[in-house]
Amino acid sequence: MFNWIRSARRLALMACTLIGASCAPSSNTAPEPRTEFSIGWSIYAGWMPWPYAEQAGIVKKWADKYGIKIDIVQVNDYVESVNQYTAGKFDGVTVANMDALTIPAAGGKDTSAIIVGDYSNGNDGIVLKNADTLAAIKGRQIYLVELSVSHYLLARALERAGMAMTDVKTVNTSDADIVGAFAAPDVTAAVTWNPQLSVMKGVPGAKMVFSSADIPGEILDLLVVDTATLKANPNLGKALAGIWYETTALMQRQDAQGKAARAAMAKLAGSTPEMFDGQLATTFLYADPKAAVAATSAPALLSTMTRVRDFSFSKGLFGQGAKSADVVGMSFPGNKTLGDADHVTLRFDASYMQMAADGTL
Repeated sequence: MFNWIRSARRLALMACTLIGASCAPSSNTAPEPRTEFSIGWSIYAGWMPWPYAEQAGIVKKWADKYGIKIDIVQVNDYVESVNQYTAGKFDGVTVANMDALTIPAAGGKDTSAIIVGDYSNGNDGIVLKNADTLAAIKGRQIYLVELSVSHYLLARALERAGMAMTDVKTVNTSDADIVGAFAAPDVTAAVTWNPQLSVMKGVPGAKMVFSSADIPGEILDLLVVDTATLKANPNLGKALAGIWYETTALMQRQDAQGKAARAAMAKLAGSTPEMFDGQLATTFLYADPKAAVAATSAPALLSTMTRVRDFSFSKGLFGQGAKSADVVGMSFPGNKTLGDADHVTLRFDASYMQMAADGTL
């Protein structure tokens, strides 16, 4: 059950953006240098390095190096963790790329993604009954959590197959009910994520016909930090990068220490080592900072975020007052921007990952 919060992770449905910038802190005072910080996290395979690092003393090691203190705080509900960050209760939070855009950034909170940690590489999928190809989806009712990343995955799959959302009918279903719903004989199509996905693939006659592995790099998991806080306290970014890459290097090892680290992460997530390793198998982890920098600097990220913002706007996730998908500005390495360059609130900042790659942390 370690991945039950992954369901909440997919449910960033305008919790803050519907009320706009009122979710963001309203102080006009510029942040000052500080020594104590807090980072929120929720249970998901790609985010378990953070609580393990705290447990293993890696957080303290890097915080001490820079003369600061970092609290790694678990929040049982993913959306609530992002809302609390947006409201200023955390200095940073673990979040998916779509949700970083539609909650804090669209809500007016200037946010920097300083670690691109992983992407879903099969954790999300479309399952059909009595069909071997995606083409058979046309005309079917599709059960899914609407306005979530599952909805985005469906839109991308239809686009790849030369179809449109009008070629299917979506049926909004909670993550708690989707497995039971799919078991009904008259329900023949669904979009979901693990662990529900693995259960539904085992239903007689069911086959996964499209997954996040078909759109690699589009469903990203990030660590984001308040931009003003980061600017006033660059040592926070350095410490966080050091923590992340030391921990992920350890968990990638196939020796006894690596196995013990993964087992500890599984326990922290309420899982077994076997289940945790299964989730990691469909999670592309950016354990190498050079690879993370390359992915963050690549033109593909700009294309991905264009698709994500266009989908989000089409579903009203930028709020009722948004007149175009350009309303939220985003910046990328190399001085590239997307949307309103005068109002950038989501920044992909590769500088701290680059320091890790260069060995200068």
